[in-house]
Amino acid sequence: MTDDAVYARQNFGNSVGFGRRPALLIVDFQVGFVDPAVFGGGNVAEAVAATVPLLAGMREIGAPVAYSRAVFDAEAQNGGTFAMKVPGLYGLAEDAAISQIAPDLAPRPGELIVNKIGPSAFFGTALMSWLASRSVDTLIVTGATTSGCVRASVIDSCSYALRTIVAEDCCGDRALGPHAANLFDMGQKYADCMPGAEALAKARAAVGSNVG
Repeated sequence: MTDDAVYARQNFGNSVGFGRRPALLIVDFQVGFVDPAVFGGGNVAEAVAATVPLLAGMREIGAPVAYSRAVFDAEAQNGGTFAMKVPGLYGLAEDAAISQIAPDLAPRPGELIVNKIGPSAFFGTALMSWLASRSVDTLIVTGATTSGCVRASVIDSCSYALRTIVAEDCCGDRALGPHAANLFDMGQKYADCMPGAEALAKARAAVGSNVG
């Protein structure tokens, strides 16, 4: 029996669908995560490129947009066990060039940017309260890496009972094996996985249903 058949027999992989108020979360698409010489590689650059039209479309429909940045303080040694596993994270200082959002996805005024020192964009940040204040019920997630901070953010989004959508071509990882495995697992347990174009079309429909 294949793994797919096991999940199907146990009734995993059902759809959460879209609610009425979608938002976009862009996880750690920072210069250092795009650069293969730092934390990038794999399909991260392609995922950034695929996120550009999704971001533009979400802005067009007036959906809230939030970003997370991994930012650490080497002097304060605030990275805990995460930085013990990956000491290079301390290079992601607040003002470092590699810590900035990828230029093609530059934030606009009114969009939220949260700094984080853990894998999840929700942990220790104001993200959930910001989404709640805008009555968001559906969160489209993009970013890097699929197996790391995207996955952690998706699990927390699910834990907060948000309908969670992973824009699969808009997520990247430095290795394609973990990327594919984690997309499969998230799609079975925590989120609906679909191309960014499909997510945008469904977000447009959801926002359109609010009219009248």
